[in-house]
Amino acid sequence: MERLAQAGAACAGKTHLVEFASGLTGENPHYGDCPHPRFPDRLSGGSSSGSAALVAAGVTPLAIGTDTGGSVRVPAAWCGLYGFRLTPGDDLIRDAFPLAPSMDTAGWFTAKAADMGTTINALVGPAAPAKGLPQGCYINARRLVPGMDPAVATACDYAAASLSARADPVAEASLVLSWHHAVESYVTIGMREAHTVHRDWLAPYHEHYDPVIWRRFTDAGHFPPSDVDQARLQMADIRTVWRDFFRAYDFLVLPAVPCVAPTKAQATPELRRAILTLTAPASLGGLPVLSLPVPVADGLTAGLQIVVPAANSAVVAQLLQAQ
Repeated sequence: MERLAQAGAACAGKTHLVEFASGLTGENPHYGDCPHPRFPDRLSGGSSSGSAALVAAGVTPLAIGTDTGGSVRVPAAWCGLYGFRLTPGDDLIRDAFPLAPSMDTAGWFTAKAADMGTTINALVGPAAPAKGLPQGCYINARRLVPGMDPAVATACDYAAASLSARADPVAEASLVLSWHHAVESYVTIGMREAHTVHRDWLAPYHEHYDPVIWRRFTDAGHFPPSDVDQARLQMADIRTVWRDFFRAYDFLVLPAVPCVAPTKAQATPELRRAILTLTAPASLGGLPVLSLPVPVADGLTAGLQIVVPAANSAVVAQLLQAQ
């Protein structure tokens, strides 16, 4: 907030979120679920649910949030917004209460591309000098989530193709293979770190937790050490593959969500896994991501993830200027 204030921003209030930022759909049993601002029978996404909802409703042009496993990318997609997540350990996340410290990042939402560019310039700094035309690629949506909503898959592929070419088979195979256990690795590492943060409170304050969150954190305390070690090895492998990818390319385009904003009944564990299939690779890679909105039908939206190697990548500014 200090950096935003120095840039001339004023704090208008605090917003709703999923308890301890451990959720992707915007549900909160203590203060009520956060509805989509234009479709009140649907959820806004989470965990930074209130921030996204207020920007989408036109209440404020900018709102901040956090993104560990997709908590900016998902609500940005469902609410039709631009979003940006930074990298773990950045100054803007160091004083926040943690979910999973090795993967927690700061982020924010805007309704306009120009506002996103202005915010990035103020908080990240000027873009790095461009080295010729940016070279990027995308991976076909159905290649990642075979059961993806057909309308969302088509819309995301069409939008991605307007930004880059399809990934060459070698690069695509290398990335997808390294992500095979990404969801399990993300859950193992993230929830084990969350258990470490909460372990002294889980028993004495059991009744104060969302039961789903309490169980998620508590179960992680029983993960075998060998599983945690294996997950960290898989994370290291994913980061190696990302580094190799960025030697040849400047950015990768991926869908951000497998469907449009869901109803509460549709917010199932299966949906959570499908979302993490798309978002966990960048989370485990510790990479910054620009989220772009993708219209689907009847005012509903999805989104694209533009994964870049550095927050000040020239690609981010160039893509926003083209919006």
